[in-house]
Amino acid sequence: MANVISDETIEYVGILSKLKLDDEQKEQAKKDLAQMLDYIDQLGELDTEGVEPMTHVHPFTNRFREDEVTNGDDRENILKNAPEEKDGSFVVPRTFD
Repeated sequence: MANVISDETIEYVGILSKLKLDDEQKEQAKKDLAQMLDYIDQLGELDTEGVEPMTHVHPFTNRFREDEVTNGDDRENILKNAPEEKDGSFVVPRTFD
């Protein structure tokens, strides 16, 4: 275990996470964090030469469609359903002054 976590670090992490840990929980947290950091160090030793970076484990491609107007300008029919309209727009109650 090359990574040693100090008591101050555990206290700081406890404050940031708003957790109240007793002494036993603090010791366990120190061990857990040290194991996590050791694992990250292990990952850093891997040979990744020739491995392409990926953003997701599944090969997704974006499926964009052309931005085409399909319903046209049907303002008159839409405004027929409006309880009140003015200058070709809906009139709605004010939400703030």
